[in-house]
Order: sequence, then structure tokens, then C-alpha cells
Amino acid sequence: MARKIMFKDAINEAICQEMERDKSVILLGLDVAGSAGTDQERDSWGGVLGVTKGIYPKFPDRVIDTPISESAYIGASVGASACGMRAIGELMFSDFLGVCFDQLYNQAAKFRYMFGGKAVTPVTIRTMIGAGFSAAAQHSQSPYSIFAHVPGLKSIIPSNPYDAKGLLMASIEDDDPCVFFEHKALYTMKGEVPEEYYTIPLGQANVVQEGKDVTIVALARMVQVAVQAAKTLAKEGIECTIIDPRTISPLDKDTIFSSVEKTGRLVVVDEDNDRCGFACDIVGMVAQNLFGALKGAPQMVTPPFTPVPFAANLEAEYIPNAAKVVAAVRKTLE
Repeated sequence: MARKIMFKDAINEAICQEMERDKSVILLGLDVAGSAGTDQERDSWGGVLGVTKGIYPKFPDRVIDTPISESAYIGASVGASACGMRAIGELMFSDFLGVCFDQLYNQAAKFRYMFGGKAVTPVTIRTMIGAGFSAAAQHSQSPYSIFAHVPGLKSIIPSNPYDAKGLLMASIEDDDPCVFFEHKALYTMKGEVPEEYYTIPLGQANVVQEGKDVTIVALARMVQVAVQAAKTLAKEGIECTIIDPRTISPLDKDTIFSSVEKTGRLVVVDEDNDRCGFACDIVGMVAQNLFGALKGAPQMVTPPFTPVPFAANLEAEYIPNAAKVVAAVRKTLE
């Protein structure tokens, strides 16, 4: 039986194995090493949720604590990667993207195109997403759709420990800038993860389960919500295909289209906002390309178009849940 480890440990292992494999890999971010603490404190520290714990003692010359200036250290990660390194920059919360967006949107994403393909920028930006911790509106968002809108950036969103390790290793080895989104509610999730080296190709969706009645597309934590909903629907004789795209840029459209052609129905479950978001994008592409195959109107299960609430009861209502997915599937069958 394969060993089971937590999502955050799979991230940690991927970084360590890549740093062992390639001496050009460096890690930068807030408290990723332990700042000015003692050696003992550094051994037990590893970022705000301990994801990089224990990496500094193994690679003390390549794990770099930074000042609280996202624009500076994300810019440094991009610059180092354009000059021969493979930097992993940790943007502690994706909500802080506004502080360093120019470095990604206007610089890293464009270098390959501006310099006729002669420049590569193999930078990976790790960042947290997701509500559910009463962390309020500035530490709980899932704005991956903003990054997917930018040509030249790759957006990776794992939903389980196995994918987290394989996708992160693929991202670090990729010659284009990658933004790697980790849902903090998944950090303690356990799953089977091989100890040996492996990668998962970017742009290859995972079919979580097959069903003939409806296609559900979901990302990150919402994959677990979709699975829970599918179990409820199965008791009613409704069979669901669940597709986890894993990456939204590049996007495996073929797997989604193939499933919708078979089922004729689509529900997209997304923790990002509905306006101009991932769910809206998938529904639009399916409507444009497979309108004749649809047996019912596609449905989106997303939060309301508001900032994430702080109050626990309001936040629970804000986050998509299995009951909302069940209702959306039933609506496609009307």
C-alpha cells in the first residue's frame, strides 16, 4: 500500500526533491526560512502554515527570507529566473497579488514574446487561496481567474496531495512562469503520494469519476464538494462525471467537451467569483462549441458577487456546498 501524507507535506517534498535535483532552484518568501530566529527556531518554522518547515536546514544557502515587500521579492524571483535560476517565490496569500501584479502581468508573462523566444523565465509563484477560516476579505479569496486571463502565465490548481506534488514539480521544471494555487483548507488532507520523483503534465485534466447523466467541473476544494454531491445524487439514480482540470491555463478543453457531448449537461463548481471567472469561462466555451449537444442550460455554483465575509455564518453561506451542487444538477435535468 502506498504511503499517505498530507497535502502540505507533498508540497514540501516536491520542493525538496527539486532542490536536490537542480542546484539552480531557490526558494524566496516571507518567513520561509525562519527570519532572524535561532537555528532551532528555523528548524521548526516554515511560513505562515508551516508548509516549508525543515527545508532551510537542508538548503541554507538557497532558502531566502525576504522583507515584507511582495513587489520586491516576487520581482527578484522573476529576475533571478530570467538570469539562469529556477526561483520559487511564495506569495503568502493570493489576495496580495495587487502589490506585485506588474512583475507577473507585465514582465514575467511577456519576456518570451518580447525577446523573440530567446528568453525564458522558469519562475514558480506559490500562493494560498480559499475561504473557510474566518480570515475575512483580504486573506480568503480565490482569484486564479485573473492570472488565467494573462497570456504567458500558467495557472495550476491541485485538489489532492498526489496532484500537489506532481504538478508542483512539473511547474518548477517548466520554462514558463507558473502560478501555483494551494487551497489552505486542503493542507491537512491526506492521500497516497509516491515517495519517488514524478511529474504530472500541465494541461491534462483528471476524470475523478465517470457518469452518464451530467458533467461536473470543479477545482481545488470544490472537487471534494462535487464528490460529496455526486454521492447524494447517486442515491437518486443520477450518475455524474466529475472533471478536475488541474490547470486552467493551459486548459484541457478536450476532456471537458468530450464529457459534455456524452452527458449533454454541465455544472461548474467554483470558489472564485462568477463574473468573468473560471465557471463563466467554461460555460461560455461549452455553449459556443457544443450548443447542439446540450439537453439543458448549463449551471454555475459559485459564491455571490461580494467580498468574502468575516462572520462564520455568512462565510459558510458564501462558500459553495454539496447541497447547492445537488440543486444545480437537478436543475439541468428539469
